[in-house]
Amino acid sequence: MTLIRADHERGITTLALDSPANRNALSAPLVAELGEALARCAGDADVRAVLLTHTGGTFCAGADLKAPPDPAAFVHLMRTVVELPQPVVARVTGHVRAGGLGLLAACDIAVAGPGSSYAFTEARLGLAPAVISMPVLPRMDPRAASRYYLTGERFDAAEAARTGLVTLAADDVDEALAPVLDGLRRSSPQGLAASKALVTATVAETFDRWSKELTARSASLFASAEAREGVTAFLERRDPAWVL
Repeated sequence: MTLIRADHERGITTLALDSPANRNALSAPLVAELGEALARCAGDADVRAVLLTHTGGTFCAGADLKAPPDPAAFVHLMRTVVELPQPVVARVTGHVRAGGLGLLAACDIAVAGPGSSYAFTEARLGLAPAVISMPVLPRMDPRAASRYYLTGERFDAAEAARTGLVTLAADDVDEALAPVLDGLRRSSPQGLAASKALVTATVAETFDRWSKELTARSASLFASAEAREGVTAFLERRDPAWVL
């Protein structure tokens, strides 16, 4: 079963997360398949940029809680997006939760539609946005990150743009993307790679510094009794024991 749908047109390779049965959750197979697809793009001279999008009403629901990927594998995927020589542009017309926000933040440009919504839900499950902090915190307004990390509140595309989590909120995503993709097609491969290296330097340095520690922290949290209660409560559609 293919979980990533790929198309190519005029220098733009579109990779669509195509696992609607679990809301494009980050299962081990999806993480592996997306990583392989990105690696193929990196080695293809005909790919000027990657457009990352989704099928269904959810861009990415975060980790597949029934079969979560190894944290190190997910870290590698996010770093692949950051270090890909071609720009990666996210087209978001659905919901994004938890780990999906790490994938989104790793992208160079993100355009979001009015039907999209966002939430860092980890704290409500006894977890924390550990590994996704590496691409998220260098891009997001610190005060906004504090609020949404701690409360798990849902926010809309306009707020995501205001806080720096996405580049642009637009009523018509494809109309807003048109000049972005045109600009990328007009830029040279060398120019794009060198320019991307400049704007992603801080994010790349964050991965260099924190990958090992935050991967271990994520694994420890997932293995904790509190997280087991939080995940079980989520799957059983009830409040966890700590809710007051």
